[in-house]
Amino acid sequence: MKRLTTLLLLLLALSISTDALAQSKRRGTRRTTTASTPESKILGKHPISLQWISWDYFGTVEVTKEQRDGSLHCVGSQRSRENDDYVTIDGYIEMVSDLEFNFYGTIITKVYHINNGQPCVREGTFKFLSTQGRKYWRLQQMDNPCDEACDYVDIYFRKMK
Repeated sequence: MKRLTTLLLLLLALSISTDALAQSKRRGTRRTTTASTPESKILGKHPISLQWISWDYFGTVEVTKEQRDGSLHCVGSQRSRENDDYVTIDGYIEMVSDLEFNFYGTIITKVYHINNGQPCVREGTFKFLSTQGRKYWRLQQMDNPCDEACDYVDIYFRKMK
């Protein structure tokens, strides 16, 4: 009887450990196939918006990987449907994490009631960051350098086709 009990306990332990191993492998496989690196999250086409233009319809930003050096090139714009307001972005991205990247390049905003309706050109290094569970990266240098205004330039996580 003692042997039978020991054998049953051994079989039960083996069954539990085999099941746990199988679940672990399934989780590992699932994690591997759906895992995203910061770079894979940013590559592709994404919606972009400037709040002065619209949060109802978006522009497009495309991030591509340069063949020659592997750098991430970012170019895109949002244009108003009602007037000639726009935001354009052109430069390079360095991913810091899934939630943060540095942008090196040019951002131009043109809004009819800011800077006398003239384009405002920003050149240099800028930080984009996602905070408080938001589903977009927001330009952190929000103060418009050409006028007293705050610009929300947002690039959204979701990809466009």
